Amino acid sequence: MFIFGHVGITLGIFYSLSRLSSKNNFSAGVPYIVIGSLLPDIIDKPLGRIILAETIGSGRIFAHTLIFVALLGLAGYYFYRQGKPNFLIIAAASFCHLLEDSMWNSPTVLFWPLLGWEFPKDTISANFIEYLMIILTRSYDVAFTEVFISEMLGLFIIILLTGKYIQSRIKGSSISQ
Repeated sequence: MFIFGHVGITLGIFYSLSRLSSKNNFSAGVPYIVIGSLLPDIIDKPLGRIILAETIGSGRIFAHTLIFVALLGLAGYYFYRQGKPNFLIIAAASFCHLLEDSMWNSPTVLFWPLLGWEFPKDTISANFIEYLMIILTRSYDVAFTEVFISEMLGLFIIILLTGKYIQSRIKGSSISQ
């Protein structure tokens, strides 16, 4: 999964949950949902594929673990008790990222350090630019169906929610005139 998949599907999950809630303040949390949905990759890709490329060589390391999400959740709960729920939103969206990446298929990473201190190396061994080009190519190639479908689904959700937002803004501005 790549950017549209993570952002769109996570936004869809949060939007659906907000519709079930009595407090429908979904749009206020959108920036935090987007940050949280990408946070594991924002941390791990540069760290594991550039900084620690020679030793670890993987884009799924520390921020793709349950301990990372649990620590984010604890910090989020602390700030939530202080009346600032945004960090909790980031933690929940980061957890969604792990689900979307099917991290249960990589228990060594997901349950790190309980199953050992080592992270498995990526199956793609290339420098960061080559790696990025391979990932971008695969994300929009129909032959890699799982990634392609999640990207298209995420893009569809983003377009749908953007349309709903624009529609609500138009309705709101016509009422106030």
